[in-house]
Amino acid sequence: MSNSESNGNNSALSEDAKQIIGPVLGQTPSGVFILTVADGDGRETGMLASWVQQASFDPPMVSVAVNRKRYVNDWLQSTSSAVLNLIGEQQFEFLKHFGKGFEPDESAFEGLNTARSNANLPVLADAPGYLEGTIVSMTEAGDHFIYIVSITSAGTGEKFGDIKPMVHIRKNGFGY
Repeated sequence: MSNSESNGNNSALSEDAKQIIGPVLGQTPSGVFILTVADGDGRETGMLASWVQQASFDPPMVSVAVNRKRYVNDWLQSTSSAVLNLIGEQQFEFLKHFGKGFEPDESAFEGLNTARSNANLPVLADAPGYLEGTIVSMTEAGDHFIYIVSITSAGTGEKFGDIKPMVHIRKNGFGY
């Protein structure tokens, strides 16, 4: 087995190291979710989030990584609640709808069947399930911010248990 060492700074990696690390790192599976959040001024949005992982059993927590370039970071850093809508493996309509992204004043949920969470955030009614939680911390991680969300409630849709969750595996660990 060949290996490569790194000091944690991607820009310091040699091209040879990137050639070895990239394909293996890209095979790290993660779930596919639609993150929904509000800004506190009545605006709501949703974004495709594929770097979501369970981070704790007790209390239940997940980590969510969001690219630094996304305006939604301002919203996440000024609010306390978020919802992660689980996407099923054949629900490509959600990828198509949320994959392009939305501007802050653009309606992210037009044409979708939605419900409301306990914190009054949009929930995708056709998703297999959702997790709602409180953002308890944020840390910087290279080109992303990582939010830790303590799960406070959850819900299931009609398709829960009937379809498998969508999993994201990339060809290369250095890009989406």
